[in-house]
Amino acid sequence: MSQARIRVAVAGASGRMGREVVKMVLADPELELVAAVARSTSGIDAGRMVGVEACGVEVTQDLELALVESKADVLVDFTAPQSAASNTRLAIRHKVRPVMGTTGFTPQDIEELDKLCKENGIGGLIAPNFSIGAILMMKFAAQAAKYMPHVEIIEYHGDQKLDAPSGTSIKTAELISQVRGELRQGNPKEEETIEGARGGYYDGFRIHSVRLPGVFAQQEVVFGAFGQTLKIRHDSYDRAGYMPGVAVAVKKVMTYEGLVYGFEHIMD
Repeated sequence: MSQARIRVAVAGASGRMGREVVKMVLADPELELVAAVARSTSGIDAGRMVGVEACGVEVTQDLELALVESKADVLVDFTAPQSAASNTRLAIRHKVRPVMGTTGFTPQDIEELDKLCKENGIGGLIAPNFSIGAILMMKFAAQAAKYMPHVEIIEYHGDQKLDAPSGTSIKTAELISQVRGELRQGNPKEEETIEGARGGYYDGFRIHSVRLPGVFAQQEVVFGAFGQTLKIRHDSYDRAGYMPGVAVAVKKVMTYEGLVYGFEHIMD
């Protein structure tokens, strides 16, 4: 007897990442698209919307109604930071496992949502980045920081990105801080003659956010030591590159309880 497919709802389905998620779910034999939600689009078949055959799932605007009617197992959310936490709470309330690619969660949000997931007996995931290469970049950076604690992060995104610094750079900084501890770098008498020139401050080091048209997603972690530097860089060129990670997350979130912050924690 064949195993039942995982029923997936997608929030932000008409967005650039959401469309890739819809295509990925429709192409994966272990997954079933049961709902597609988008604030700006409705009444169109989700398959047609992403340029493939009609799938029989109509895009709607009401997330809660879609979750209830579709009996989804998992919600994949690529919406906006302003709605991320409320969408997660909504999903958990209906015992739908949230897989959140949207950033903007505070540590207090994460603690609260973890408790809610455990109370409802379901798993959840918040992942600033689903790219396998980006996760490896973070892991390598954390290892390097043990031996080369002087570090700065430079992240590059398109000029329409809403948050700065990126969720990926913040997650990288958190992983570095876990092994490095706070260390004030540079000249103690350093003075910015233009405010913000040295970037954002995090546990003694700096994060620099570049926003330009024509850029997709890049991050460089630069380490400096006497007589040498080390640069660990990851470049993303296409949103489809995130989809293998999203597929892994959807399947893995069915196997545990509680909220996990960071895709690296569920990688085999």
